[in-house]
Amino acid sequence: MNTDIRLAAAGAGVKLWQIAEAMGIPDSSLSRKLRRELPSEEKARVQEIIHQLKVVKHETNTSYPA
Repeated sequence: MNTDIRLAAAGAGVKLWQIAEAMGIPDSSLSRKLRRELPSEEKARVQEIIHQLKVVKHETNTSYPA
């Protein structure tokens, strides 16, 4: 279930616990939610969080010339 979310997170280098933290829920709660297909609104919210975390990760890992 929710394979698209799991693949998007893995492809972005984002861990499920990071998504849960951004949602303000325990990581165990997110894992339980992902056992069943999420409603489209919640799925869109998770996808947006993944995108935001990916952007932050990219900005943090970008090295600037000295």
